[in-house]
Amino acid sequence: MERKKHLRSRAFMILGATAFLAVGFTLGRKAGEITPANIDYAADLIGLSFTPQEKDSMINTLTTQRNNFEILRQTKLENSTAPALVFNPLPQGFYPSQDQKAFDWGLPAKVELPTKENDIAYLPVSHLSVLIKNKQISSERLTKIYLDRIKTYSDTLQCLISLLEEPAMAKARAMDKELAEGKYRGPLHGIPYGIKDLLAVPGTKTTWGANPYKDQVIEETAAVVEKLDAAGGVLVGKFTLGALAMGDVWYGGVTKNPWNLKQGSSGSSAGSASAVSAGLVPFAIGTETLGSIVSPSTRNGVTGLRPTYGRVSKHGAMALSWSMDKIGPISRSVLDNAIVLSIINGMDERDASTIPAAFNYSAKNEVKKLKVGYFKPFFEGDRPNIKNDQAVLEVLKSQGIELHPLELKTSMNPAPIVNMLLVEGAAAFDDLTRLNLDDQLVAQHRNAWPNIFRAARFIPAVEYVQMSRQRSLLIQEMHELMKGYDVIVTPSFAGQQLQITNLTGHPALCLPNGFAENGSPTSITLLANLFEEEKLIMLGRLIQENTDWQAKRPPMFDK
Repeated sequence: MERKKHLRSRAFMILGATAFLAVGFTLGRKAGEITPANIDYAADLIGLSFTPQEKDSMINTLTTQRNNFEILRQTKLENSTAPALVFNPLPQGFYPSQDQKAFDWGLPAKVELPTKENDIAYLPVSHLSVLIKNKQISSERLTKIYLDRIKTYSDTLQCLISLLEEPAMAKARAMDKELAEGKYRGPLHGIPYGIKDLLAVPGTKTTWGANPYKDQVIEETAAVVEKLDAAGGVLVGKFTLGALAMGDVWYGGVTKNPWNLKQGSSGSSAGSASAVSAGLVPFAIGTETLGSIVSPSTRNGVTGLRPTYGRVSKHGAMALSWSMDKIGPISRSVLDNAIVLSIINGMDERDASTIPAAFNYSAKNEVKKLKVGYFKPFFEGDRPNIKNDQAVLEVLKSQGIELHPLELKTSMNPAPIVNMLLVEGAAAFDDLTRLNLDDQLVAQHRNAWPNIFRAARFIPAVEYVQMSRQRSLLIQEMHELMKGYDVIVTPSFAGQQLQITNLTGHPALCLPNGFAENGSPTSITLLANLFEEEKLIMLGRLIQENTDWQAKRPPMFDK
């Protein structure tokens, strides 16, 4: 048989196969003898074929490799153990500035305290901060308002894993005491918040939203929680996520969208976005690998910031994809997200992927000096909610922003490269597949994790490396495209921008821009160059100060 070394189709690229390295091994049963017929079956999965002589030569090597796999599996690997190969999103010759300057948030000198508690609950962090600093409201009272709302509404929304009432009230009283003594920690002093339940906090369950881990306790504190605690934040609860960071289905149900209880909250930062939308917390921490901040922020009508990959430490967070996971804030305003980012930003020796970079935002920065582009083809044609997207462009034009049309074009399709996520996820949850623990997950359809992790075992290591090499080219191409602009405006889910920018590590700001015909919120997304989140904040703040989309409240929870 003539040797043919070719890829038969992109579909085979997606399925792939390490099977020809571990031929004869079937998960859950003892491996049999490796034969030329086994090699044919495995090779067919990856679109290759080999001559009889080549197959005969491989048998001993494959047997040795399979035996080595069994040796490797004798070493228990925790989810927190990262690979020795660390992803770096920096294009050639690019280094972020480390010259950190003082922040100027441009907060109001005084804010009027509303008389109704629901009006207080829906205030942005930027206003709550002023109220606490001016001692118009205590952290204790504010924390109790949010705890009461969580108790009232969290069951309806199916958004809560753990209520941390006792430690939250103790922290709030401590923050009030410090303030009375003249010690002020900054704009998050005494501000309640929540976190996605893939972040570890000692003495609490860290369930990852999945049945096999629903009683798991990790006795360490996630880096972002450490930083928020030091800044005076008051952690009131741990909120749901779709199992193992996908979707809004978790072991206890489906997290709901406060605007439409018949609809899920979208994922995977489902609980964080739902809780912020319903006024259960002023901000919460989410994570994104491939849309898990952008998607629930859109669905729930809140503002989400996905920082540059490497800006925020992932220490103490569940790993799904070491090269794509990112942690960021979800809140009710662009400015609130900036305040939170200023706290959680920074290098961490416990996370080798963190990159030292300044975050220099100032309210005095001149927004009209920004060069703003927009992906013109995505704003044309007739599709659902396009008028909402076009309305954002009109707002910018009315504020004197010149818009420069451009197209999102790359020389490669990012979709196959996303298979890196699947490989890393299958490695992160190796035991689930090999020990058949994946049967305990609620979602069992073809596109759910159990099947995805099983199929990912058949993506060859060679193809994973090739994906990584193409990713390097993609990073360089996107750098060349974006370096000519300060901010690029795009519909949140148009084209392949969400896939591309998650692969390249670029920051994104997702903010509300109205409602669909069915009453559900819609969103627009702003993109910036690596480590230039301050420009997203500048333009996003301009939009929100000249619209009221983000101020809308879901009626059922405005009580």
